[in-house]
Amino acid sequence: MTDDAPASSPHEWRPQRFMVIAAHPDDADFGPAATAARWIDAGSTGWLVCCTSGDQGGEDPDIDPLQLALLREEEQRAAAAVVGYEGVSYLHQPDGALVNDLPLRELLVREIRTFRPDAVLTHDPDVVAYSRGGINHTDHRAAGIAAVDAVYPAARNPMAFPHLARAGLGLQRVRRIYLFWPNEPDTWIDTSATVDRKVRALRAHASQIKRPAELEERVLRSAAETGQPIGVAAAEAFRIVVIDEDEEEGPTDEGLETAAASGPTGAST
Repeated sequence: MTDDAPASSPHEWRPQRFMVIAAHPDDADFGPAATAARWIDAGSTGWLVCCTSGDQGGEDPDIDPLQLALLREEEQRAAAAVVGYEGVSYLHQPDGALVNDLPLRELLVREIRTFRPDAVLTHDPDVVAYSRGGINHTDHRAAGIAAVDAVYPAARNPMAFPHLARAGLGLQRVRRIYLFWPNEPDTWIDTSATVDRKVRALRAHASQIKRPAELEERVLRSAAETGQPIGVAAAEAFRIVVIDEDEEEGPTDEGLETAAASGPTGAST
């Protein structure tokens, strides 16, 4: 491989149904919007969940936070339409005080079992300080770990929140998690054909974006830099967690769990 050759190949696996779980309105558009648009264009169905409505996302202490929340929800719906999501859910958790607790986990499990995604995209909860500078918002970290805990094991365990199963929301096995904004990515998705949709979606968040031209330049530059390791014009990077592998990839986690529980003799421990 020459010095100019890409470090790896673009990631090609695509879920039929996927869910993006984000802390605030606009996080999904700053995050994996171009990937979501690419998958949707290829035939996937996507759904967006916002844990909060962003009522602290302003600089005027006299503004009514409820009015700001309504505005930001409206902006996110407009942005979601640009990306192509089937819909958006708002969990109305406290902005700036999001906590990975059982009530939030139950809300997320309900969303997962209702929409039944094959993959979930969410914030990388391990990132406290970004490698290029800056602190990862506390709500981002809380949303990320809450989403991970909702995916595994809660959403696939019928004994977790059994009243949901009794109401018809049976277990859902999310196969993969894509963690966005990672410090150590291991997966790159070619978004050359959809990075413009990311820019258009971000423009919908007018209450948050004061210099749209500068933002567009920064987004396009970042996408180009992210595309370099795989030799494409634009990309988004993730840290991927494969929970259930495809048959051609190897055994599923269920088989591994059964083997581990049985022990070396096959007897339950």
